[in-house]
Amino acid sequence: MHQTDALVSLAILLAAALVGGMIAHRLRQPVLLGYLAIGVAVGPHALGMVGDVELVETTATIGVALLMFTLGLEISVAQFRELGKVGMWGGVAQITITFALGLAAGITLLGWPVVQSVVFGLIISLSSTAVCLKLLMERGELNSVHGRIMIAILILQDVAVVLMMVVMPVLGGTDQSLPLTLGIAVGKAALFVGIAIVSGLWVLPWLMGRVGGVRSRELFLLTMLVLCLGAAVGTQILGLSMVFGAFLIGLVLRGPRFGYQATAEITPLRDIFATLFFISMGMLLDPRFLIDEWALVAITVCIVVVIKVLVVFMVVRLFGHSNRIAVLSGVGLFQIGEFGFIIAQGGLSTGVVSQEFYSLILSTAILSMLLTPLLLGLVSRWYPRAIPVRAAQVLGKAETSIPPVDDSSPIKERVVVAGYGRIGRNVTQGLEDAEIPYMVIEIDPERIAELRRNRKPRIYGDASNMHVLSQAGLNNASILVVTFPDPLAAVNTVKYAREINPKINIIARVHRTREAELLKNMGVIELISPEYEASLEFIRRILSVSGWKKTKIQRTVTEVEQDDRVAEFSSEGDT
Repeated sequence: MHQTDALVSLAILLAAALVGGMIAHRLRQPVLLGYLAIGVAVGPHALGMVGDVELVETTATIGVALLMFTLGLEISVAQFRELGKVGMWGGVAQITITFALGLAAGITLLGWPVVQSVVFGLIISLSSTAVCLKLLMERGELNSVHGRIMIAILILQDVAVVLMMVVMPVLGGTDQSLPLTLGIAVGKAALFVGIAIVSGLWVLPWLMGRVGGVRSRELFLLTMLVLCLGAAVGTQILGLSMVFGAFLIGLVLRGPRFGYQATAEITPLRDIFATLFFISMGMLLDPRFLIDEWALVAITVCIVVVIKVLVVFMVVRLFGHSNRIAVLSGVGLFQIGEFGFIIAQGGLSTGVVSQEFYSLILSTAILSMLLTPLLLGLVSRWYPRAIPVRAAQVLGKAETSIPPVDDSSPIKERVVVAGYGRIGRNVTQGLEDAEIPYMVIEIDPERIAELRRNRKPRIYGDASNMHVLSQAGLNNASILVVTFPDPLAAVNTVKYAREINPKINIIARVHRTREAELLKNMGVIELISPEYEASLEFIRRILSVSGWKKTKIQRTVTEVEQDDRVAEFSSEGDT
């Protein structure tokens, strides 16, 4: 009977997710919003269609573990190195300052006892890794500057959960020694990291080689699941964050040659289980408590949003990033994370917080999760329009360090390169080899430092800022190359470039059909999708290996290119 109930519950949840996702898609909202909303509707506090809450929580936990596992497979250590100080010290500063302001707000504004205010400060210092990661994936901004900053801060928050959970029994009045307990927790984390590194260097390559040699997709996928969930359970046994273990094992697996296949195999499972996680979050919301205490909930949500947006904004700006990156990072991280529930439950079990406080945290967290995709989309759409030209010039001056532009170069040969990532580096190297003068615009301080060391012409600033573009000599340039992956920044850069120099030729990187069509209508002469260009190169190589002549290969590739190229760019980016 229990098995039948579990099957019915899963069927209802998946059907509800389909309905909620379709409605959100029709309304042109992130499907994440639909999952959370439909979770509220089918939850025990509303329609009560699903009664087996424990089953939902278990599947949701698997979803978070798989989400962090694939994040580890997709994010390299080199990307974190590129973030430099903002990844580590910026995350520490964000947690510390947010905690202090949350403590002060709990005592002064909400009138809570000191200990309960401490718990409140700990809870609001955390953001939702699952929500932010899903949003960045949907928006195609996982590799953007603000996306990488958000991910780095989120991972540091997940590590900090370990220390926070250690503090909870001490707040409850136990006789444990805090320094000793913290030392033990840090030692356990170091032990697990050491085991993971040793496994990644010697054990996992050998294991994956044996499994890969069997040539069975089922066994390969099963191995991935065992490694992911085994690492999650291992860290949980050690008293550490479960998602930390899943992320770490994914990170060490990224090195072996099976990392890409692992991502491809596990992604469908990840998406299904992650969907159940977001529905389970919605199911926690009690509409009756929300109606009865709407004023307190609204005040608490406002306090959380204001504190977290301002703190993240100031921290990101402090480490040299632009206002746009700081605003997007702040709006993306203002929600309360899923680990806030765990801390609140720990406080409730130790008698540190009241039941009313626990219900308030749940309501505030769910509402902040619901607001995140809405406000992030609103800020992305309206931020450039909200800054007058004069204000933009002031911001541009504050954000840039501009060397003089050499106007003696022939106009027809000057190129402005927006973005100095991997593609930007290759482009500038090619321009140097061809002896074509160029100017690089880059917003990442670490990359600017690299350009400075290599004595390359550069501007530190946001290419989507009109003043920065004008200072780069765009009036006297013939070509603008937009190489960064951030779709919003690419569109704004093209828009302002057209206003400064309507005759300039623009070549832009693009991933998704929506941005491709928009950029094409704005007059971009060449749209380049790395995935699309790679597919054409695959065709060339396949035909060449098959023995075709070069003329016939070129004719075939040209016919493929003449088909609807924009539609071919990236259907994956729109799913």
